[in-house]
Amino acid sequence: MKDESGAFAQAAAAAISQGIELVIVHGGGPQIDAALVSAGIQSQSIGGFRVTTPEIFEIVQSVLAGEVCASVVSSLRKSGVNAAGISGRDGNTLQGIRMTKIVDGTPAELGLVGEVTSVDTELIESLLGEKFTPVISPLANEIGADNGLNVNADLAAAAIAGGLKAESLIVLTDVAGIYRNFPDPTSIITEISASDLALMKNDFQGGMAPKVAACLAAIAAGATTVRIIDGNSAENLLLALAGSGGTLVHA
Repeated sequence: MKDESGAFAQAAAAAISQGIELVIVHGGGPQIDAALVSAGIQSQSIGGFRVTTPEIFEIVQSVLAGEVCASVVSSLRKSGVNAAGISGRDGNTLQGIRMTKIVDGTPAELGLVGEVTSVDTELIESLLGEKFTPVISPLANEIGADNGLNVNADLAAAAIAGGLKAESLIVLTDVAGIYRNFPDPTSIITEISASDLALMKNDFQGGMAPKVAACLAAIAAGATTVRIIDGNSAENLLLALAGSGGTLVHA
């Protein structure tokens, strides 16, 4: 998702002015792709997850915690949002283990790709208490090791939403929501329970598979609802913050 016009930052500012507390978790796939090309490094994805060697992780961390996080914070601040950037590694906010299976349970060698196993919300809640809006890079500390892990942004957001017992997790993607028969737009699901979605989870491919997994993980961890929306329009974010649009997943 890009915000060259600042419309998303303005939508966030409008929500905060109405008393909504926001925590923003960003991704950075296109920026990571560009950095890897620039460095002459090839990468591959399995089941929607980027295979992450130690060499690739260094670039992932630099791009996410440096370039992308700083850009998001800058955009928000220009719109009057008191944003503060952190990484999931800061304050041991996210800890995890190496992921060894993709969403459908198939074993996979993914390298330094993390599965979040614990969330410490102290730093996030401290920032919120000081009236900062946290902007979080999806990285985790590996339990029992000194290195970090590359976490899918949707799954990182799900873990954080669950840890905060959030009223809603809003997932921005490049389609209108969850389709029963992608890409048929008439098959979009407007509302579904987590239990019904779980029965379908192995039907999804590519980047949508982790998003569906994130929906289920967020609800299981304590978030009240998840809404997947088309993030190409800031208007959709405003609608989602008001409780409509996209696909709503509930307990």
